[in-house]
Amino acid sequence: MSHWTMSTAERQASVGKDGQRPTLPGDGARIGQSLLQVLKNTGVCVLYQDRHLRYLWVHNLPEPWTPDTVIGHSDDEIIPGHQAERIISAKSRVLETGNSETLEFSLPHEAGMRWFDLWIDADKGATGEGDVVGVMTTVIETTDQKRREQTLKTLLRELSHRSKNLLAIIQSIATQTGRYSGTIDSFLSRFRGRLQSLASSQDLITSSNWRGADLRELVTSQVGRYSPGASRSIVFEGINPYLNPNAALHIGLALHELVVNSVSYGALARNGGFVTVSAKPVNGDNGDVALSFSWTETVGPEARDMGEKKFGSVALERVVPASMNGTANFAIEGDTLEYRLEIPAGSFEIE
Repeated sequence: MSHWTMSTAERQASVGKDGQRPTLPGDGARIGQSLLQVLKNTGVCVLYQDRHLRYLWVHNLPEPWTPDTVIGHSDDEIIPGHQAERIISAKSRVLETGNSETLEFSLPHEAGMRWFDLWIDADKGATGEGDVVGVMTTVIETTDQKRREQTLKTLLRELSHRSKNLLAIIQSIATQTGRYSGTIDSFLSRFRGRLQSLASSQDLITSSNWRGADLRELVTSQVGRYSPGASRSIVFEGINPYLNPNAALHIGLALHELVVNSVSYGALARNGGFVTVSAKPVNGDNGDVALSFSWTETVGPEARDMGEKKFGSVALERVVPASMNGTANFAIEGDTLEYRLEIPAGSFEIE
């Protein structure tokens, strides 16, 4: 059956109050063709089966099915095992009770599972009051929606994981800051600065859709929080790697400690002073390419206080490298401060 028929009630409903049939949308055949075109435009598939659940006609079949492979067949001949059993059971209940049913089913596909929603309705003839003579099934493919839902669930799991990591970092900062702070006011001042540093790095990570942050942008953002002329105060050498989120957060914390020290006692405290930041690929211990990062500047004698075991030096030499399974060395020799951090493969990308 390739055409659309109207029941008596539908024909009567299409007549106006004055007894004249409207010129639009036309007779039953034209209405049927219009409705079928609408279904095609919306991607909705409609199928009709007799009481033996053999397909008599179909419209707008999704690939890979075609009318030739469906018409005259039953569900167990065109749909794999378990799913066909579910569909046939639902349609059998509709034939028996006349009540509509809905269900969802999936099929394996080379690009992943395909998902469909089915609405199964009983055909009770032209009057709608007789015995059930067939089954009308409406099918909509929901694969794209399912994939979006799965992507969202993955993102939420990733967000939860990263949030827990971030809270662990904050807890560590709070503990270590409290250990090396003599007063509540000192603790609050230092802890606030470190949290703001973490938030600045997090902003870069979020803006990259959680991919991470490039090193130079990370350095500029951290220096810029304390030195307005960051672009003039930093000399970059070597490459500009892209750091993964964990590396960006911890290196951002190291940069915060270096910047605070520098604006107090080092190059950023003087007009014309500058810091040299270098990033170069090197051979790692396991043969992979590692990243050698360094921060070098000229400092005054007061900067030697940073060499004592305070949180700043602990973060630079222990906390930050341990977070990436790397190594670090912090030293002040004469009037030169140098911090070197070796970052293993997996924590960065070289574009």
